[in-house]
Amino acid sequence: QPPGLDVEECQFRPQDGYRLHGWWHPGSGPGEPSHRPVVLWCHGNAGNITHRAENKRMLAERGLAVLLFDYRGFGRSEGKPSEHGLYLDATTAYRYLVHRRGVSPSRVICFGRSIGTGVALHVALREKVAGLIMESAFENVPAMVRRKALLWLLTLFMRNRFDNLIRIRRLAVPLLMTHGDRDSLVPVEQGRAVFAAAPEPKEFYVIEGAGHNDTYEAGGEAYFEALRRFCYRCVERKGH
Repeated sequence: QPPGLDVEECQFRPQDGYRLHGWWHPGSGPGEPSHRPVVLWCHGNAGNITHRAENKRMLAERGLAVLLFDYRGFGRSEGKPSEHGLYLDATTAYRYLVHRRGVSPSRVICFGRSIGTGVALHVALREKVAGLIMESAFENVPAMVRRKALLWLLTLFMRNRFDNLIRIRRLAVPLLMTHGDRDSLVPVEQGRAVFAAAPEPKEFYVIEGAGHNDTYEAGGEAYFEALRRFCYRCVERKGH
């Protein structure tokens, strides 16, 4: 655990029994804590929640509560990752917020980065939430593999697809997509393709000068303000 990190440790178990580990931060600053948006954070496919500690702090300082958790097989969470397993983990984290923390679904914003975009989308399609944020989203795993000419045959055998392009069409809550314009791993064109398939209301925020792993650093204050504004707008919309 990074020194000086002001979080509450939490654990929860999906249906198949693995113990998952996460951090809860209720947010800070002015405003009633019970009215703050709650960001359910689904991280990318590398590292663990310790690598998102600074990013989490920046969100919490702007009045957003955050539940940051590790998927099975990541960090201190038990198990082995799979597409179905990650979906189950995120759904369990959502239910931990609603049933054990007493968070109203009208305050929950699903946030997914990179491979986490598919995980966050899954929750947003199946549970009651206020909104969805997808950062550095891709069409699906086969589309990513086809970018490497010699690997295209692997798409015939892939079990994990994370098909954002098809599933986004069923979204029924507001969507914010963010993407670095210098992302060499997931080109911004992939994000735009997913965005084009999504229903309204939606908005696309380009993070100028950002690659795949430095979005919040390159985006600076304007980036965090865009996230904060979207989250509060979604919660206010649900309140009406």
